[in-house]
Amino acid sequence: MYFVLYRDDHGFWRWTYRAPSHEVICASATSYTTKRVALHSIYLVRAGAPAARVYDEGPQPLL
Repeated sequence: MYFVLYRDDHGFWRWTYRAPSHEVICASATSYTTKRVALHSIYLVRAGAPAARVYDEGPQPLL
């Protein structure tokens, strides 16, 4: 799996996270004015993902 960093139609930076099949798994919810800030958001996702809990609609985590 891998991240793709790109400029959108307005010149702002965005990213997508893709599966080995190149399917988009998730995308940045916002655009970023600089590449550096966009890369930082990717770093935050990568750093936080292993500890992220999975919730169903209930208050207790599934995983």
